[in-house]
Amino acid sequence: MLEKVLIANRGEIALRILRACKELGIKTVAVHSTVDRNLKHVLLADETICIGPAASPQSYLNIPALIAAAEVTNAQAIHPGYGFLAERADFAQQVEESGLVFIGPHPDSIRLMGDKVSAIEAMKKAGVPCVPGSDGAVGDDPATNMVIAKRIGYPIIVKAAGGGGGRGMRVVRSEEELVSSIEMTKAEAKAAFGNDMVYMEKFLENPRHIEIQVLADGQGNAIHLGERDCSMQRRHQKVVEEAPAPGITPELRAFIGGRCVEACKVMNYRGAGTFEFLFENGEFFFIEMNTRIQVEHPVTEMITGVDLIKEQLRIASGMPMTIKQEDIIIRGHAVECRINAEDPVTFIPSPGKITRFHPAGGNGIRWDSHIYADYTVPPNYDSMVGKLITYGETRDIAIARMRNALDELLVDGIKTNIPLHKDIMRDAGFCKGGTNIHYLEKKLGIK
Repeated sequence: MLEKVLIANRGEIALRILRACKELGIKTVAVHSTVDRNLKHVLLADETICIGPAASPQSYLNIPALIAAAEVTNAQAIHPGYGFLAERADFAQQVEESGLVFIGPHPDSIRLMGDKVSAIEAMKKAGVPCVPGSDGAVGDDPATNMVIAKRIGYPIIVKAAGGGGGRGMRVVRSEEELVSSIEMTKAEAKAAFGNDMVYMEKFLENPRHIEIQVLADGQGNAIHLGERDCSMQRRHQKVVEEAPAPGITPELRAFIGGRCVEACKVMNYRGAGTFEFLFENGEFFFIEMNTRIQVEHPVTEMITGVDLIKEQLRIASGMPMTIKQEDIIIRGHAVECRINAEDPVTFIPSPGKITRFHPAGGNGIRWDSHIYADYTVPPNYDSMVGKLITYGETRDIAIARMRNALDELLVDGIKTNIPLHKDIMRDAGFCKGGTNIHYLEKKLGIK
């Protein structure tokens, strides 16, 4: 087992990693920016080190500073969490070249899955169902692109190969829009990702967003831990997640999970990962793979009993996985609400000092968060301040517990999206289950 791990992140995921390390007897190093001295995990870590000012490029995105921090504290490994550098192949490579352990996949796997074109090609070879598309990057010849688009069938969506998080994509509904849409997406992709490669896919009108959690040890062993439904979204950002996904049969789960496991074995994948799909009319269509732990991993933990962070740490220690596919039994239902420091109507971020705080409690309640009374939420980072997770023997019980938990959760001094979550938990469409990715935006009147 690793003896000391540097946590290259902040907020709730940094605290989550620290707790897992402590359970396994691993010493922790917390890095922080100048405005993050009072983060909860910083106060609890065995060692702390300031790596720069508040601006992310000078701190949490500063690769030399992170590696130097690991070296001066004699940490053996770096856990990137999610966001920041978690899916940067060059970071993983520099960590490993420095003689440290990167707690995540091999750099080659991150690089392969980070490029959407190469990821789709790899998935097709592994037998993972993909959205009909251009089968690679589109060229500069308008006539050829029009032929490809016609073969796929309108509407189509033009996507940046290096994109993610809902950026670098444009829906095209007619041939007249195609050339300009490709040019604009290429320009945006170049500016945002440094890569102007784009590809085309069939645009599914009313899909759900369903993802499969996997674990693999890079030693030939891989399993899946069922699916999550992340269809409740705003501006391509997930708001509510749940597991298992309503309406997915054990047969469908076994089929798509098996394909994902096979893909992991073909890639010799190592660590935790998530295959993301659009699901429409009973069919799965691969869109991307996240080569890291996900924000919504707790709902999978709640229904399987597997601690995904501890498994990451064991795998990074070189231990072969001891969990077999037949050991994964899905029990009950879990729901997660992302609690953000933002106006619940305008969604404008609301940083500031938390004057009063009281977490929700009771049976089946989990609160993953770094905040506390008198903590000041800085304006420099993502607005998520916590994740409220509820578990129940049935979906209805999990939702009922979430309603109660949201009523109990008290965060004063800043605005939060708790009122939005209360509304969603009482929405007839959500309570029925199976809503598509456009449902929340339509409900909010977003066009």
